[in-house]
Amino acid sequence: MLSLTKNKLLVGAIAAALLLTACSGSNDESTATESTESTESTEVAALTGSIDIDGSSTVGPLTDAIAEEYAKVQSGVIVNLAISGTGGGFERFCETGDTQISNASRPIKDKEVEKCKANGIEFTEIRVGTDALTMVTSSETPAIIQCLTTEEVVSVWGPNAKKKWNQVNSSFPDLEIKVFAPGADSGTYDFMNEDVLDIEEPRQDYNASEDDNIISQGIEGTSGSWGFYGFAYYQNAGDKQRALQYDAGAGCVSPSVETAQDDTYKMTRPLFIYVRNDALARPEVADFAKFYLDNVASVIGEVGYIEAPAETIASAKAALQAAIG
Repeated sequence: MLSLTKNKLLVGAIAAALLLTACSGSNDESTATESTESTESTEVAALTGSIDIDGSSTVGPLTDAIAEEYAKVQSGVIVNLAISGTGGGFERFCETGDTQISNASRPIKDKEVEKCKANGIEFTEIRVGTDALTMVTSSETPAIIQCLTTEEVVSVWGPNAKKKWNQVNSSFPDLEIKVFAPGADSGTYDFMNEDVLDIEEPRQDYNASEDDNIISQGIEGTSGSWGFYGFAYYQNAGDKQRALQYDAGAGCVSPSVETAQDDTYKMTRPLFIYVRNDALARPEVADFAKFYLDNVASVIGEVGYIEAPAETIASAKAALQAAIG
């Protein structure tokens, strides 16, 4: 039947042709059916429910951006996002247990792990990106204040902090230092104290907030101001603020995607979300966590942070899948 030209009998040829047409029609129907089934199988199942997230004001904008994208594919799932700082988020996550995901701009501390254990809460740590912690001042601050050494940062932020800029560096102007910075529940606060400066605690006479938006507002329009927060907030601050360079011993370096990636800027840090393992039994939580990792690389740059290495994201996906089971 596949070699109709060799068939010398017209009847046979006609019969074969009819048979071929019939088979072709059958195959078309079969193909159409398979195509329909394939389309149906790729449709995303509609989910409902709510997910409660709290924690870092640094990671907050990234999680918010992911939630906006997720709403486009799962409009029935409501993501409730709060910002109480990394430490405040872990209090809810480990103690009251009323959040399923916690945003964190630092790794979870041993004492927080113990609280989780005491309350029977197991979790999965997920690295989602990198931040270049950024020191900022008002655009109205004299331009001569543009780079600080580690010693000078301690003079501004440490327990024996100076009151005026010329006390930090004699070449700086006789101008009062006005500090707007994260409060004690912030992971950004912890990172600056413990990882960058190695101090027990900072000065106490400053304007503290766990909300980086409030810090940003204080910096703007205040000549002589100084503060620090996540790189994304600086990216979105506009021309009313400017970043200060940091000299960790090898010269002044500005915060940027490039200097964070090549490790010349020494105020970079990892960003995380923590997911409660028992919450992953809920389809909407598991689906959102997977969506987060699948889409973070395409979203994080727009928010203002830096992608985590591809192998790090791959490891996070494997850990998440293991926790889901």
